[in-house]
Amino acid sequence: MAAGLAREAGWVTAHLIAYPFGLIGDSNAKPDQRHSLGGLNLHQRSLVHYAVDAAATPILLVHGIVDNHTIFDPLERALRRRGFTDLSSFDYGLLTTDVRATALDLATAVERLVAESGYEKIHVIGHSLGGLISRYYVQRMGGHERVHTLVTLGTPHQGSALARVGSMLPLVRQLRPDSDLIAELNEPAPSCDTRFLAFHSDLDQLIVPSRNARIEHPDLRVRNVPVHGIGHMSLTNDRGIAFQIAAALAQLDDQVEFDPHEATVAGSLVD
Repeated sequence: MAAGLAREAGWVTAHLIAYPFGLIGDSNAKPDQRHSLGGLNLHQRSLVHYAVDAAATPILLVHGIVDNHTIFDPLERALRRRGFTDLSSFDYGLLTTDVRATALDLATAVERLVAESGYEKIHVIGHSLGGLISRYYVQRMGGHERVHTLVTLGTPHQGSALARVGSMLPLVRQLRPDSDLIAELNEPAPSCDTRFLAFHSDLDQLIVPSRNARIEHPDLRVRNVPVHGIGHMSLTNDRGIAFQIAAALAQLDDQVEFDPHEATVAGSLVD
């Protein structure tokens, strides 16, 4: 526990240094889609060799509240090292006040990415609030037609009791366990065929209780993955999580269902 908290503090400090660059950088720049294998070892280049579609399927990264795309820098590097070639970010700004409105903007960004890439379906990885925005788009706005796999990291799928403290703010109010937004996400979703991979940590200090980062919905194809000793912000900076994400995104066969037994990831720094 102490080691996890120390690691969280270190990563938050490092992220605060990088954060200003995310405010001035261009998160919508065209991703590096070169397919050179020169810097990869045999294991890393196997994805590009034998699963070209999986390697080139666009991956869109969606950050959390009051954050920007720099939170994903370690995870993006890890995925590129594993052969994924098309990664970009959706920055929705600091003034977001409504999950539904931001999901509309996300829909526009996804359509643009689909048009530019030529791929009809993409993957989305959302951290914290970014996962909830992405899930709303997928589940309630027809986004399942565009999103093959949605990965969420520390997302308040069932709300967070901590949101009761700041519920005077409209956006925070939507994150309460009893909010109308959470109730809407609990409604039936029989047509949603997107795969969901939801990571939840026993050391997540922002999702209270931590199990609320799980997706509990009878209509959705979900694999909930518990992780141990990893703080909320450090979820994007963990080798074990990156490995699990890469393994899931490398598999595009929709006939293959997730293992019904949950995987467990122990904390380890992204290399």
